[in-house]
Amino acid sequence: MPELPDIELYLHALRPRLIGQQIERIRIASPFLLRTYDPPLSHINGLTIRAISRLGKRIVWHLDDHLFIVIHLMIAGRFRWKTTGATIPGRVGLAAFDVGSGTLILTEAGSKRRASMHIVRGAEALAALNPGGLDVLTSSVDDFAHALTSENHTLKRALTDPHLIDGIGNAYSDEILHAARLSPLTLTSRLTPESIATLHAAAIRVLTEWRDALIAEAGDRFPEKVTAFRPEMVAHGKFGQPCRVCGTPIQRIRYASNEVHYCPTCQTGGKLLADRALSQLLKKDWPRSFEELEQFKAVRRDPGFGRKL
Repeated sequence: MPELPDIELYLHALRPRLIGQQIERIRIASPFLLRTYDPPLSHINGLTIRAISRLGKRIVWHLDDHLFIVIHLMIAGRFRWKTTGATIPGRVGLAAFDVGSGTLILTEAGSKRRASMHIVRGAEALAALNPGGLDVLTSSVDDFAHALTSENHTLKRALTDPHLIDGIGNAYSDEILHAARLSPLTLTSRLTPESIATLHAAAIRVLTEWRDALIAEAGDRFPEKVTAFRPEMVAHGKFGQPCRVCGTPIQRIRYASNEVHYCPTCQTGGKLLADRALSQLLKKDWPRSFEELEQFKAVRRDPGFGRKL
């Protein structure tokens, strides 16, 4: 899912291409994309795009007549910039936005259609789409502490809850927690003021550095590959690879359709966090530390493992 640095990258690419442009036509290929009916889609034709902003992970186009187009890319939604009148891709195409300078194509990989577009009128209607999470980049430590501890969750869940924190998802939460050297399963109610301050500083640093790096990498080109898995990341997507800080292999927890990646040495004091599926299967045999895990693997590699006596 595109997160705050990725959304900022899209804003960087969309603003010079769309602001000041008149919308000639919007072509909808998927009936599941548009979630509103009033104002009608036809009312948008001919209006000028005055500004483009971010609302959490949503991208907002500010139009004439106090109208807004709000696009949520969800997990697999992506933008492509093409020449004017470009054809919408048959299998993954959701919509095309034709303006004088080109055509913006909205796509979504996979069979599930989760990306959405709302057309709303007025600031109040726009605010209703805001999940209400804190913008970390402009927050104080006190504001961050209030948002983080307003509900008692694990750090992983709190950082990725859009009602608490704005724009952070699975990938960058792993990177932030590694930078702060905090366990993803620590409960927010157990955080000290010092650990909250450390986490706040790590969040700002990680998000800012990634935003700036992605924009610098793209330059004036339209970003073609927006992904949550990047080789420069320290923890996310690095299962089994050595931590760049201490060398310990990165571990993971699988749950639902997501994974948590962490370093046992840097973040959990050497303790292995229980993967729900594996820990239920192994029960008392679940290794409690990285050393026990290595011993367990060594036994499993033994040719005599499991052989009846």
